[in-house]
Amino acid sequence: MDTFTAVIKESENGWIGWIEEVPGVNCQEPTHEELMESLRVTLKEALELNRNEALEAAGDKFREEPIAL
Repeated sequence: MDTFTAVIKESENGWIGWIEEVPGVNCQEPTHEELMESLRVTLKEALELNRNEALEAAGDKFREEPIAL
């Protein structure tokens, strides 16, 4: 399981949050619990979309290799 960092804060209208490592993944919800679930769902969708776009851009005859930091 991959781990990402949620940056969250309470606002006047509920909770807002971002995923540090993935630009564009941000959410706003009325409760902390709803925010965390919304961030999980949005992050999963963003990663799937990025994977699909990368595979489509690669075309034929490519290989996938893990990379660690």
